[in-house]
Amino acid sequence: MMSGELIDDSVIIVDQKEGSQLFNKGNFGYPKSRGGLELDLVEATFLLECERLEVFYQGSPMHFDELFNYASSVQEGFDVIYLVYRDIRQRGFIVKVETGDFDLSVFPRGTTMSSARPIYMVRAVSERTALDITKFSAEISQTENRGKQLLYGVVDEEGDLTYYIMSTKDPQGFVKGKALDVPATGRLISDRVFVFDKEESKKLRDSAFYGKTLNGVLQLSLIESCYLISTGDLRVISSERNIISCESLVDFGRKTQDEFDLRLKAFDDLRERGLVVKTGFKYGTHFRVYEKSPDDCHARYLVHAVPASKVTMWPEISRTVRLSGGVKKEILFCRISDSVEYLEFKWFRP
Repeated sequence: MMSGELIDDSVIIVDQKEGSQLFNKGNFGYPKSRGGLELDLVEATFLLECERLEVFYQGSPMHFDELFNYASSVQEGFDVIYLVYRDIRQRGFIVKVETGDFDLSVFPRGTTMSSARPIYMVRAVSERTALDITKFSAEISQTENRGKQLLYGVVDEEGDLTYYIMSTKDPQGFVKGKALDVPATGRLISDRVFVFDKEESKKLRDSAFYGKTLNGVLQLSLIESCYLISTGDLRVISSERNIISCESLVDFGRKTQDEFDLRLKAFDDLRERGLVVKTGFKYGTHFRVYEKSPDDCHARYLVHAVPASKVTMWPEISRTVRLSGGVKKEILFCRISDSVEYLEFKWFRP
């Protein structure tokens, strides 16, 4: 068994032959200019656990628990990073510890560091870690700009791992609403708008599958109604037969419904992309979204609108992703700022 010496935050293998073997055949460590090999603490701990390396400190051999405790004292988050590294390594990938915004980089199976580039940039986090959507969005952009994928390894309180692939999405649909020659008239009743004229109801419904028909009467949500007023296809009157402006209806929506502005901005953007948007209440999200007619296909996406500065916890993400997978849909988080951005969380098995 080869041996190395713990020096500060590295383990040094002095023997050049042993170091070359670890580097060339196992892709561990980094060759030193004057011979030998430098291992980071994650690699050294893994090799010690696998009984492929002895680690000495001040002349005495270290047990696994001693090196693990030492590494945890000098490297923040070592335990979580180590568990993710260990799991991916045992799956046959080459894994290297990173500095900066990412914790690990992962190379394809069956390659070497000299012959391949990383395919994943990895963030190793605890299930108790808060997820900042702003930082997360920046991480996605950074990895995609470098031609890689962002992979999150989430460690639960028992040490088990769940992986998520993160990416941006550009959802597009095939339903472009046809403008009406004359706007339909709807009446605000409670927090819904009803179009009672059957011909007008049919035109709106046939235009782009707006609302839901009840015995020839079209029922529209407040969000649909605000959008249709803005496109000039609907006018809304009160019970006193006064015309309600779009601004007044939006203000009414804010007072009666949670997150109205967020949902309205997401709805407007999705509709402009040619997608059919319906409530996602039964799935625990804001919207379910169709690429074509809801009569001819299932919803492809579940969309949840979030503010740009949203901070959430991983159990919430896990529940949402598991639910979307169970109903065979893609979950998109619609990040609302001055612009609209769609972020996808997808369960992944390396």
